[in-house]
Parts: sequence; C-alpha cells; structure tokens
Amino acid sequence: MNPNLHQVTLNIRPARQLLLLVVATVLLVLTGMGTYRLSEQAGVAALSSQAQHRLDLFAAAVDSIVNRYAHVPGTLHLNPKVAALLRHPEDPGLQGEVNRYLEQLNIHIDSIALMVLDARGQVLASSNWNRDDSFIGEDLSFRPYFQQALQGRPTRYYAIGTTRGDPGYYVSHPIMDGERVRGVAVIKIGLRPLEEAWLPLETPALIADSNGVVILASLPEWRLTALAPLSQATLEEIRSSRQYNQQAIGTFPVSLAQGLDSTQIVSFPGHGINNGGLRRSKEFVAQSRRLPDSGWRLTVFSDLQPVRGQAAGDATLAVMATAFMLLLLLFINQRRRALRQRLETQELLERANAELEEKVAARTTDLQATNARLQDEVQERKKAEETLRAAQDELVQAAKLAVLGQLATGITHDLTQPLGALRTLSDNAVEFMHRGELPTVEKNLGIIGKLVDRMGSIIEPLKSFARKAPPHPQVVDVGQALGHALFLLERKLRQGGVRVHNRCPAGPWRVWCEPVRLEQVLVNLIGNAIDAMAGQPTRELILEAGPAASGRLAIRVQDTGPGLNPSHAERLFEPFFTTKPAGQGLGLGLAISRDIIHDFGGDLAARSRPEGGAEFCIELPLPPEEP
Repeated sequence: MNPNLHQVTLNIRPARQLLLLVVATVLLVLTGMGTYRLSEQAGVAALSSQAQHRLDLFAAAVDSIVNRYAHVPGTLHLNPKVAALLRHPEDPGLQGEVNRYLEQLNIHIDSIALMVLDARGQVLASSNWNRDDSFIGEDLSFRPYFQQALQGRPTRYYAIGTTRGDPGYYVSHPIMDGERVRGVAVIKIGLRPLEEAWLPLETPALIADSNGVVILASLPEWRLTALAPLSQATLEEIRSSRQYNQQAIGTFPVSLAQGLDSTQIVSFPGHGINNGGLRRSKEFVAQSRRLPDSGWRLTVFSDLQPVRGQAAGDATLAVMATAFMLLLLLFINQRRRALRQRLETQELLERANAELEEKVAARTTDLQATNARLQDEVQERKKAEETLRAAQDELVQAAKLAVLGQLATGITHDLTQPLGALRTLSDNAVEFMHRGELPTVEKNLGIIGKLVDRMGSIIEPLKSFARKAPPHPQVVDVGQALGHALFLLERKLRQGGVRVHNRCPAGPWRVWCEPVRLEQVLVNLIGNAIDAMAGQPTRELILEAGPAASGRLAIRVQDTGPGLNPSHAERLFEPFFTTKPAGQGLGLGLAISRDIIHDFGGDLAARSRPEGGAEFCIELPLPPEEP
C-alpha cells in the first residue's frame, strides 16, 4: 500500500468516529423527544376517551333528573279544578282543593314545588300552601319563565329562589282557555340529585347555564363564576329577572373555549387545584358538552400530571432501547467487515445467477400476467352490468337513509311529548279509577288512544320510505306521493319559513312507476328547493301536475330562489357536481334522481323560471290501462 494513502486513511478514521458519535447523540435526543411526544399524545387521547365516557354518564344523569317531570306542568290543565280556579280566583274552596291536589302530586313526584299563576303573575295555588314560606300570593311576573309562558311558549329556566334562596330548574307551561292564556303552570325541580351525582366523578367538573355562569361545580369556589365576560345586556337581564337572587358573579380562573362541544388543555394559575385530595395539579384536559334540552354546558377536567409522568418514563425506556440497538449495530458492523473480503467473490457469482434467474422469472411473470389479464377482462365484462345495477341500488338506498338521518331529530322531538303525555294520563287514570271517577278515566283513555294513533301516523311513512326493495312499477297516486314527501320534510319546511302551494291533491293524477322511489326523488327536489331559498325575502314552494306534450304526466317543483346559473346548466345532472358549500352535499342527488326516473321510462329536466326561481319537471308514463 502507498504510505501516503495509508497516512490519509489514519487521519480520516478519527473524524469519522466523531461524526458517528454526534449522529448517535442526535438520534438518542430525537428518539427521546419523539417518544415523549407520541406517548403524551396517546395518553391525552386515552384521557379524553375516559372523560368522554364520564361526560356520557353524567349527561345521561342530568337529562334523567331534569326531564323526568318536565311534562307535569303541561298536564295540570287536565284537572277541571285548576281551570275553574283561574276563572274564579276569589273562591277559597277552589283554592283549597287545588292546593291539596298540587301538594299530593308534589309528594308523588318529589319536586320542590308546583304552582299555578294567574295572568298577572300572582301565585294562586302552590304545593307548599301550608308552610310558613308558602309561595301563595307571591308576584313572579318578573321571571322570564312566566313571561314566555304567558305568550304561549313552554319554557325552561334555571334560577335561585327569592323566598328561600334554593336553586332550582323551573319548567313553565301556559294554561289555555280556548285561544286565551288564562294562567301558567310551573314546576320547580330541585338540583340536589345533581349535586349528589358529582360523587362518582374522579375529576373536577362543572355545569354552566345558558348565560355561561357556573351553577354547579365539584369545587365550591367555582360556583356563580362566569366562564366568559358577560355583556351589559346580559347583566341587565340578570338584574331585572333576579335569576341569581342578587348574588355577585365572579370570574372563572381560566378561559374556556366557547364551542358547543370542545376539548382543550388549560393551566390553572398559582398552585393549581386540589385533585381529589391527593395532589395539586395545574394542567388539565377540559372537555365540554352542550346539554340540548336545558341549554346547559357540562365540562369535565382530566389531570395531565400522570400522562406527563408516563410519557417521561416511556421516553427513558426508548432512549435506553435505542442505545442498545446502536451498540448492537456497531458489533454487527465489525463482524461484517471481517467477512466482507471472503464473501465478495461468492457475491459476484450469486449476483450473476440471480440476474439470470430474474430474467427468466420476469419473462414467465409477463406471460402469466397477460393470460390473467385476458381472463379478468372476460369476467369483468360479464359482471359489469350487474355491478353497475347493484351500485345504483346501493346509492339510492344510501340517499334515502341520508334523508332519514336528517329527519331523526325532528321525529324524536315529535314523539317525546306524546310519550310524556301517555305516561301522565295513564297515572291519572289509575288514580281516578281508585277514586271511582269513571267518566274521567274514560276521557283519559280516549286521549291515550288518540295519542297512539298520532304516533303511528308519524312512524308509518318512515317505515315505507326506509324499506329497501327492487323497483316494481305500479299505479302510483302523485298527490299521495307528494303528501308523503311534504310530511317527511315538514320540520325542514317549517324551520326554513317556506310557504307551500300544493296544487296536486290526491286522486286526479296517477303514473306508472314505483311509489317509494318517486317519493325519494320528490324529497330530494323539494329539499334542494328549500336550501336554494335560504336567505331569500320570499320563500314559496309550488307543486303542480298535469299532462305533458310527450303524452306523459308532468310533475313540476318550483321555488322562488335565485334560479339556475347558465354556466351550471349543462353539468347539473353530472355525478359529484354540486353548487353547495363543502361538507353540505356530495353532488349525487340529482344524478341518482334522473337515473331513477329513466328506469321507469321518464325524464327529469330543469330550467329557470321567468318570474324568478327554478323549476324541476318530472315526466313519467301514464298507467297502461289509462290513455
């Protein structure tokens, strides 16, 4: 070997060793930091999952306690003595009977109080009539729950009582006399069961009302503090309604996100908070959930200290494992150098053999792939039509289920009140039967029957709409199909303030198609019309039917929206083309609807109306036996 070359090699080795040492150090640091971060993220995710479970349990408990007897005020008008007292408030005999009725009912349901107020806000009867701190004669006209119920709107409201200073959840309901609100029925539900529900929780938690003021908390110092600064209008409303009985509203120690459902990491000032009496912690994962019925916000705080400790331990183990692997690689490298010279010749021979085998294998693989590709193409062409038909059926069913998902909230709301009324009426029927008042029992049973029929009428259209079945053309009443579609979208029409002009009654017009699929197309077109009219000064939906020039029957869905953009007209029925914002539509509704109409020998077209808005026209063949 050249002496100069040997000297250069000796000089390079120390520099290479130093470089490897630096690289190993950097690798260990990055491994420790990365493992710490990943472990921390996994710990936070697990902590969030546990907190989510606690939120589910406590939200269910709050919902059960708050809503258990929320329907009671809406049933007080069923007692004829209550209506008679509102007409004759000066009759002491009636007042005594109603007082005793409310007292017995309150003992049964175990609430704080039941009250009947006249139209001026004066308490005429109360379940605590025989106590020194009775509510009878008290003026509650300043309470928002009375004011809103007097306008005909049932109301829920949290407040601290002005007589005894007890916090409670008030539910009010108007008592009607014909079209006139004669008085207001109120129930005050105690919050002591909610305070007892804090005991199973292992972490701090709180409940804030619709104003953002903490009304219940596992830490007493958090109560009556505001999660965010209150506006002057809110402070004035709190003062006038005496919602918190003139108590001062403090400031919560940390700032929480104002989203309906949020997760964030918060750090408490000073020495933190005492977590379960075992240690003081400063950093927590705060998870919030909005309770839909009451408008309250439930927040649970999960301690981050154990997660950080676990992450540090995992990082230490990862650094030790990485160091061991580096030492092992160094040992293997030294052995590999010793064997390299001996294996070089063998590697050259094996490489030549491998190249030859690779060429043979590549040729064989090409021939096999070509043969398999030809066989696959034959099979794919045989199955293409079946696959396309199955995909279209699945898309149709998916679209129907998507509509049903949007309607789930409204149907749940429509069924909740009849179920509550059934419970109350059945309990009253038993009580009146014990008293021997059989006419009243008969009246209650009649009302129960009507409520059951009403609930059946709500559910029946959804059962037929959700059913998945192959298309079987039959005679379909267009007016009946439009009626079902309007029923399914009734809540969306009401929320959008849309006025419906249905000029196609049941009976006159019939077509040859499949009723459920026609209803699906009508639901999609009417839903699009409602979305298009959002924000428009005039929101009217016109539904018409009549003969078409082609000899078929035309069904027209017209709206008063902004109309169709001429640049979008040619692409309107393309799959995945949509003019809605991202996340509000896939662009499949019109494409699926046109395919459904084509399957029955019809057509679907769209145009802009001269007077403004858009018109979608469905043409379907008449039944075979009709000209």
